[in-house]
Amino acid sequence: MTYKITEYFALANETIERDATVDEILQIEKDAQEEAKRKADAIAEAKSKATAKAALLDRLGITADEAKLLLS
Repeated sequence: MTYKITEYFALANETIERDATVDEILQIEKDAQEEAKRKADAIAEAKSKATAKAALLDRLGITADEAKLLLS
């Protein structure tokens, strides 16, 4: 896969597009992996919270709507 880097120089009103260097490609791929991990972690945390909430509501014997009414 070829990565392109676009650089814009405002003072000269000049745009340069070039191939990414090896170091830039490694950083791009590292950043993408970190972002994918962050998203997966956020999804797992949201699922965990939803499961805990459902379990609590079940133990209390109330629905989500009833809990909202109690907390409003």
